[in-house]
Amino acid sequence: MSLMSVAPGPLLETPRLILRPTAMADFRRWCELMADPEASRFIGGVQAPSQVWRAMMSVAGAWTLTGIGFFSVIEKSTGRWVGRVGPWQPADWPGTEVGWSLHPDATGQGYALEAAVRTIDYAFETLDWAEVIHCIDPDNTASARLAEKLGATNRGPGRMPAPFQDHPVDVWSQTREQWGVNRARLLP
Repeated sequence: MSLMSVAPGPLLETPRLILRPTAMADFRRWCELMADPEASRFIGGVQAPSQVWRAMMSVAGAWTLTGIGFFSVIEKSTGRWVGRVGPWQPADWPGTEVGWSLHPDATGQGYALEAAVRTIDYAFETLDWAEVIHCIDPDNTASARLAEKLGATNRGPGRMPAPFQDHPVDVWSQTREQWGVNRARLLP
């Protein structure tokens, strides 16, 4: 099996980032993200490499079977995997989500905003979604600030499907029309 194997799907770019489907080469850095207690706190908690493997394969499978999934976010200047951002809609999910999580060494650089803007553009323009949501734990103030910056509004508590039904989330959202207004004040 080649470490360069990449799930099928689109390639998107921003000024500093490449967004592409999951690749085998992402595994080590994805494991580092999920081994960090603070970075993984709101995305399932610390996970062993065997759990990360299954999650990564689930995302790759989502790309293969549904045509959507988290993009691996690659820093153009270094080729380094810095996180995952993307369209996500598993069975019984509260809506059409664009979610994000970054490796601890990639936070605070504007990467989540840059990748989320490009992905929301993709969701509305290419996937033809009518609405984008973000499922955010009420204690996750950093993600709530990003959702606000993107122009989303907090609709209040949402319900996640099993096995996440006991995890509290607020559902932040905006429509395609709202994004048209909000997008104009964000990154090029």
